[in-house]
Amino acid sequence: MKTDQTVIVTGGAGFIGSNFIHTFIDADLGVVVNIDKLTYAGNLGNLDALADNPRHIFVKGDICDSALIASLLNRHQPVAVVNFAAESHVDRSIIDPDAFVQTNVVGTFNLLNQTYHHWCGLPHERQIAFRFLQVSTDEVYGSLGPDDDAFCETAPYAPNSPYSASKAAADHLVRAYHKTYGLPTVITNCSNNYGPFQFPEKLIPLVIHNALKGKSIPVYGDGLNVRDWLYVADHCQAIIKVLETATPGDAYNIGGNNQKTNLDVVKKICAILDGINPRADGRPYADQISFVNDRPGHDRRYAIDASKIRDSLDWEPTNDFETGLRKTIQWYLDNQGWVENVTSGAYQNWIETNYGMRS
Repeated sequence: MKTDQTVIVTGGAGFIGSNFIHTFIDADLGVVVNIDKLTYAGNLGNLDALADNPRHIFVKGDICDSALIASLLNRHQPVAVVNFAAESHVDRSIIDPDAFVQTNVVGTFNLLNQTYHHWCGLPHERQIAFRFLQVSTDEVYGSLGPDDDAFCETAPYAPNSPYSASKAAADHLVRAYHKTYGLPTVITNCSNNYGPFQFPEKLIPLVIHNALKGKSIPVYGDGLNVRDWLYVADHCQAIIKVLETATPGDAYNIGGNNQKTNLDVVKKICAILDGINPRADGRPYADQISFVNDRPGHDRRYAIDASKIRDSLDWEPTNDFETGLRKTIQWYLDNQGWVENVTSGAYQNWIETNYGMRS
């Protein structure tokens, strides 16, 4: 991409979105117009390092706001729209599915529709260069058995939670806008991300936070649910590669080649903390592990086949799980002020509600 070009990023104050913006601007790839509603998981503190950077333009807003989206497209004339904006926590979708349908389905439709109308008015050469990139999840494919092949891009969608169903619906709308109207869209489906700025309701930051606070470390069911783990910086590099080289209408699975059970992940975090930040009483952090009732519809296994993006776009993750996890743990140790800021008030109420009903 040219350094004088502009991209619109939605949900850029969230976990993956903010990491993407840092990666994009650090690589001097252009200007980012960042639209974020700043709900509980959207945090401008994730972007403090860019507070005075003219290449980052923040707009507080909702992707459901048609007038806002239309005006930003007209004013900034982006070469791409990258949609990170989403409600993304499965547990919250079980308790409050309405918000997931509104943001993930209605919001994506509105963003697509306004982008399409803007795209129609562009000169032909700019239409060809334009991209709408939908950042999605492997959860749309449903659950795998222990011996099933990993999800490839042609795997049927079979979502099992309100979250994954809402993301599946959004993906279908993105595909339809390409097939019906010719809008140059691309979909990426990633495996479980981890790294800096992740809100501590997700497994890895929750384990780190509870371990350091001396609290119980909750593990759902038997802890043997399997996920493929992808370090967020690798994911961001993959998205840039897709923006620059992918064929419109295509889809790419982005995975980390790191299948682990949840229990293995929890134990690994505890073992790393034992080495770099031991408990004052000398006991292992694993003593804090407790098993709680499983959540409804908990998919047993996800696994991503990322051979397509490797072979066609020459992308592979550069961080193995051990390396990425150590970087992540150290970041949380070094940024306890950020953690304290995001884990007060409403966060505590949510944790008590979600895990209290499973104890």
